[in-house]
Amino acid sequence: MLPATIVTGFLGSGKTTLLNRLLLDARLARSLVVINELGEVGIDHLIVAAPAENVRLLSSGCLCCRIRGELVETLAGAWRARQSGAVPAFERVLIETSGLADPVPIAHTLVNDASVGKFLHLESIITVIDALYGASQLVHHDEARKQVAVADLVLHSKTDLAAPADSAEVRAAIAQLNPLAEQLTVSELDPQRLFALRRQPFTILQAKAKHSIGIRSFVLSHDEPVSKTALATWLSMLASFKGADLLRVKGIANVEGEPYVIDVVQSVIHEPFRLGSWPAADRRTAIVFIVRNLERKAIERTFSAFAMADTLPATGGLDAEAYARFRAAAETFVTSGAFP
Repeated sequence: MLPATIVTGFLGSGKTTLLNRLLLDARLARSLVVINELGEVGIDHLIVAAPAENVRLLSSGCLCCRIRGELVETLAGAWRARQSGAVPAFERVLIETSGLADPVPIAHTLVNDASVGKFLHLESIITVIDALYGASQLVHHDEARKQVAVADLVLHSKTDLAAPADSAEVRAAIAQLNPLAEQLTVSELDPQRLFALRRQPFTILQAKAKHSIGIRSFVLSHDEPVSKTALATWLSMLASFKGADLLRVKGIANVEGEPYVIDVVQSVIHEPFRLGSWPAADRRTAIVFIVRNLERKAIERTFSAFAMADTLPATGGLDAEAYARFRAAAETFVTSGAFP
């Protein structure tokens, strides 16, 4: 039977980045990648470094709650396609959960579903944790604690952004939740470790998913291309004024006709990077938000910042019109409210 690995971790922890790192290794290049995202549209499958024919995107929703049946159908369909030669003969399955997924029901499905059990066995669960925000996430989110509690291996990401005391706090919290899990940084991981992880028989029979109150997801789109200055201004203001309630912001922006991936975790803005080509025919800016206690319309109003010009007139004085647009855009971030 083929080995299956669940890659889980809270929102913005770096699961897709880890997948891309793993898929660069020749021993993992022939993997089937199954991705689940919470939101109206998916983004991660567009930037994962696997051949398109070896990537499956599950429909919108939390994998642990709604679509385990679709997971079974997806895996069984991929296996049939492999058997018939319709897709390359993948040798391993990597399942990336949504950031709000409880991995226990997923593992339960892999172990106990008879149709999947004919060709797959659950080999390991890898949990990625954000060294910068991990301690707070473990305190405030049941999902983050469950993701750590069932892990065989916990990988610390963004350690370069976290103070040593913060990293030590996260490590101590993980050791309390799951003293059996090995802890490494992402940079320390040799993909060979995946082959050395051998899970004990998975015996958890029941699990009920519970999501933290006040969390919602939505996708916003913008029809017109934006300038680099406008995008930088919007990201900076968004993180500055609303960072505490932004669990995750991820999407593809049309920057002067070119596709750029944007990625924000609370107040941390990852440098946008340009994709080699548009992954789909739709070239609008599309951004997925996972937020706590923020209104969709409040965020949508901040798109007024996209009207900022990329350059200012070559004069020595203040451009009053440009400054007025900046002030108006900034005020939307200050006044945009939370849920009623």
